[in-house]
Order: sequence, then structure tokens, then C-alpha cells
Amino acid sequence: MVLRQLTNSPKSRLQLSRKLAERNIPEEVAEAVLDRFEEVRLIDDAEFADMWVRSRAQTRKLAKGALRRELAEKGIDQETAAGALEQLSDEDEEAAARDLVERKLRNARGLGDRAERDKTVRRLASMLARKGYQPSQAFRIVGEAVDASIAEPADGA
Repeated sequence: MVLRQLTNSPKSRLQLSRKLAERNIPEEVAEAVLDRFEEVRLIDDAEFADMWVRSRAQTRKLAKGALRRELAEKGIDQETAAGALEQLSDEDEEAAARDLVERKLRNARGLGDRAERDKTVRRLASMLARKGYQPSQAFRIVGEAVDASIAEPADGA
């Protein structure tokens, strides 16, 4: 059962421990199995955390805060999580946020209208906040991107 879980996708030790508990496997048996899997490196929380950060930062454009929370939910300790998060620079994080905002702004209309602009800024900043970006960073990035898109001439002009 543990091997089948690992075949589907990498898992942390805590995730596998929870699966074994769901199957009513005695705790001492589960711990022995998980210890052996760690010993032969079929379970490696540091490797799992590195892979998780790379994958989620790239595909979901999540900020370090959101990634840290996800890793904690998966049972990754703070020190291991911090090591995995080191691979994501502040510049990478900011570039991902800018990319998200610029993609959403491509279809935005009516940004010359103050009320429409404010609504768009709030929506985009909220999107970034849900992805773990700090509010001040989110509003700054969104504001800069909106200002830049207003300054650019329309495609048909």
C-alpha cells in the first residue's frame, strides 16, 4: 500500500503515516515500515520538499508564504521547508507575480475609468494574496502593471 502511494506521486512521511492510519495499521507497524522506507531512501522529506517547491512555484506561481504553509500541512518541519524555499529567490517570486498579473491584464478593459481601475487592482491584489504574496508587494506589483498597461497604446490605435 505504501509503495502504491509512492508510485502515484512523491509523499512526505506524514502523508504516508496518515494513509496507514486510515487503513487501521497499528502505529508501531506503520512506524517500522516508514523507518525502513526512509532507510532505503524511498521516503525523503527534504527531497519531497525541494520537488514540491519547484513544482508549485513553477506551475501555480505560489509565493514562499503559501508554499511554507503547504509544506507544513504535509508534515515538513520548518528547517527542511526553509532549505527547500531557498531555491526560490525573491526575484523569482516577484517575476512570477508580475507574470500572473500581466496575463490577467491582457484582457482588461476600461482601466482609464478610476472605478474600473480600482476594482481591477483589488481583484488582482486579492489573487496574489491567495497565492501567498504579501499585501504590500501585491498592491505594488499590480499598481505598477496597471500603470504600465494604461501607458501603452491600444493595439488597434
